Amino acid sequence: MSEKIKIGISIGDVNGIGLEVIIKTLADARVFDYCTPIVYGHTKVASFHRRMSNVHDLNFNVISSASQAVAKKANMINCWEEDVKIEVGVANETGGKYAFLSLQRATDDLVNGEIDALVTAPINKENIQNENFKFPGHTEYLQERDNAPESLMFLVSDSLKVGVVTGHIPVSKIAESITVEKILNKLKLMNTSLQQDFWIRKPKIAVLGLNPHAGDKGLIGTEEQTIIEPAIEEARANDILAFGPYPADGFFANGTYMQFDAVLAMYHDQGLIPFKTIAFESGVNYTAGLKFVRTSPDHGTAYDIAGKNQASEISFREAVFTAIHIVKHRQETAELNENPLKFTKLSRDRD
Repeated sequence: MSEKIKIGISIGDVNGIGLEVIIKTLADARVFDYCTPIVYGHTKVASFHRRMSNVHDLNFNVISSASQAVAKKANMINCWEEDVKIEVGVANETGGKYAFLSLQRATDDLVNGEIDALVTAPINKENIQNENFKFPGHTEYLQERDNAPESLMFLVSDSLKVGVVTGHIPVSKIAESITVEKILNKLKLMNTSLQQDFWIRKPKIAVLGLNPHAGDKGLIGTEEQTIIEPAIEEARANDILAFGPYPADGFFANGTYMQFDAVLAMYHDQGLIPFKTIAFESGVNYTAGLKFVRTSPDHGTAYDIAGKNQASEISFREAVFTAIHIVKHRQETAELNENPLKFTKLSRDRD
């Protein structure tokens, strides 16, 4: 396609580091060679953070709709008219209000096909709550906006890809939330994403156990025997190369994860702690299983360093380029479905 991919960007909490990492990413003009960015926020708020970030060479091109976006420029859609009192490093109602206005407008354009992908800067999951956002995070909100029955929180980097069966739920609810059907659905989503979004033809997926030592054959819990192993067997019957369950501690400590294309963890911290330890700076959070593409950096609002010009833009930049790659892979997949002979050639080239 000759037209550059349009990447929508929601600004997250205006009192956090979201706009700092956005501005630092877009200050490198090389990004415009690969996409046309559209930031959903307000120029006055952006100007405040640009001064705080000591960036002088970035100017936003103000537009009223995504269709007006200009290539080779950082485009901005003003999502509100009033002035905003910014209090960097403070978690307050203001941060949540304008984070939602940005996210809502960007998601509207995403759902309507006005942009090709969405990259979300970090929100505060507490202060963003309102009548239209009663979700534990971006993932659940976007799943509902897509009308998708299921989605997968998928943390990705070059060295490691980790998905989770249960996401933003209390630890006390994890065991009762894990079922054969749920694990199987997540494995299907992961397998499809690895093939469609990352072009891995025959993905190998490792599945972690729930209990310490993967239950020690029932001595420390039976979920592995009664739920996880049957789910793995059913996945393999569906031509998914799933293996396990593996004890989580040793699996990451001895580098076993490097033998697999992706890992399915049972709960949030089981997967995200090793992922952030191994790939924090380059890690990206990708919501797999949706009709549209959404990524985010692998960090939060970081109020403690907000306004101090200390935030690294590496993860946000990786989120932008990951979104670009996935959109391109999906476009190529659609083209190849229409031309199978081209698929044969590209498959040989990539193997």
